[in-house]
Amino acid sequence: MLTAQDVFEHLRNAAVQATGPDERALQIDYPALEQRIRSALGQRAISLIHINQFLPEGYEDQGRLNCLVLTRGHVLFDIVIGDQYFRYDIFSVQDLDKIQIIDAVWENREKRQEEPFLSLRLMHGDEAHILLALDDEQRKSVLAFIEAVSMYRHPERTT
Repeated sequence: MLTAQDVFEHLRNAAVQATGPDERALQIDYPALEQRIRSALGQRAISLIHINQFLPEGYEDQGRLNCLVLTRGHVLFDIVIGDQYFRYDIFSVQDLDKIQIIDAVWENREKRQEEPFLSLRLMHGDEAHILLALDDEQRKSVLAFIEAVSMYRHPERTT
């Protein structure tokens, strides 16, 4: 199990790597971010964390980095971080209306090639929370979320 401190450390490391070659580095007040993460997650035991390498579509105006956290009690946190921005959504796996998994290929116009991706879209009401994997290491994290969410939401009935 992970703690709020572990989540902060993962996010701090990801924030350092989130700056593209043509972008100004993230100007994050790390002590304030640490306190916000601790306040948001409290003493909850964290089962899984996934940090998106790139912001999913629809998040662009909200920040430059986001992650999803699944607690041991099946509560999800979608955390978005920017230079002067911090927000998080909290919802229960039980409240999800739809779970969508996309395993496909996208056209990378920069590299002029097609690349595989895996996406998990968690929807409730008019909100969508997206986990995105563009490489094998990220794929492991998204697959772990898929397994955890689907097992909790749709357990096999044995009778």
